[in-house]
Amino acid sequence: MTVLIDPPRWPAHGRLWAHLVSDASYDELHAFAAAAGIPERGFDHDHYDVPADRYDALVAAGAVAVDSRELLRRITHAGLRRPKRDRR
Repeated sequence: MTVLIDPPRWPAHGRLWAHLVSDASYDELHAFAAAAGIPERGFDHDHYDVPADRYDALVAAGAVAVDSRELLRRITHAGLRRPKRDRR
């Protein structure tokens, strides 16, 4: 059971963003996000979008830093990935 975060490299709204996920459950992910003060509106179907300036604090709070490929591999293997085609 791990909360994972990838490097902030996704541009939007004049900032870079990272993805925060769980490889165990959405309940674990939501609990971690709430404890870290991440707003619910940051949840996007299978991950939270978090701004680059929160990255270090989230790692310090227990999120494990992994590259984007590893993050995707882990949530896909756990059955927690929701492909864009299923997000409608």
